[in-house]
Amino acid sequence: MPRRLAAEKPAPALDPKLLAALAQSPFVYVSPLRRDGQESSCHAEVWFAWIDGAAVIVTARDRWKARAVARGLDRARLWVGDRGPWKQLLGHDEGFRQAPYFDARAAFSTDAALLDRVLATFERKYPAEIGRWRDRMRQGVQDGSRVMVKYTPV
Repeated sequence: MPRRLAAEKPAPALDPKLLAALAQSPFVYVSPLRRDGQESSCHAEVWFAWIDGAAVIVTARDRWKARAVARGLDRARLWVGDRGPWKQLLGHDEGFRQAPYFDARAAFSTDAALLDRVLATFERKYPAEIGRWRDRMRQGVQDGSRVMVKYTPV
């Protein structure tokens, strides 16, 4: 008798304040979660696209966000909002912790159509900066030096 797969758990309903922040914010702050559920010591504000109920970023393969997923650390916490740079001249600014947040499952994606949608979103959200990054992101995802990471709320 064929084995039946359990139905996927539906995505959680997100708080309206969080959804509003996702629609308006230029940044998410990402922290991979360790196997014990604790946040990693690294946090960073990054560009993102909110597409089909997931935050999608493009990052260099050698950055800690990508390395964490490659090592099997597929959980993360994301805060949504613009609280300024996390790294300061003297220490770190933890102000992002006041922003709405969600926990997520992280996974790589190589979907070319998704990359097109992410870059189209970046064109609208970051018109002054995307010219410097569009080709690097597209070429990097194609040659493997960059990855798309999709963070789906859990």
